[in-house]
Amino acid sequence: MRCLLVVVLLACGSKQTPSHDPPPPPPDHRTPIEKRRDAACDTLAPVLTECAVADAKATMTPEAYAKLNPEELRGKHRQEFLKACKVDMSSRQVRVLEVCFRAETQCGPLAECLANLAPAKQ
Repeated sequence: MRCLLVVVLLACGSKQTPSHDPPPPPPDHRTPIEKRRDAACDTLAPVLTECAVADAKATMTPEAYAKLNPEELRGKHRQEFLKACKVDMSSRQVRVLEVCFRAETQCGPLAECLANLAPAKQ
């Protein structure tokens, strides 16, 4: 009886501390091709943003470029690119995004490579 009382007291007396683990992330309902597309868009966004800033600097007068506010331009360009990039694409188009990023390191050739994103003609 005494043993039973000790077990009951130990069981009742132990405190359980609440878990401080963050809640699990919401389930990702994107398809595999959408995940690849989004990863490629996210990878390309900073590169293309820097290309846009460099192009603006090269083609604008110093006064016009200073008024442009390059930091603001970077944020806006990135947002607009991601909005335009994360749309329905074929697997071929997603592959173009992936290959162009890996194959081209210069802005001009990268832009030329990305011209292949146009839907395939049948």
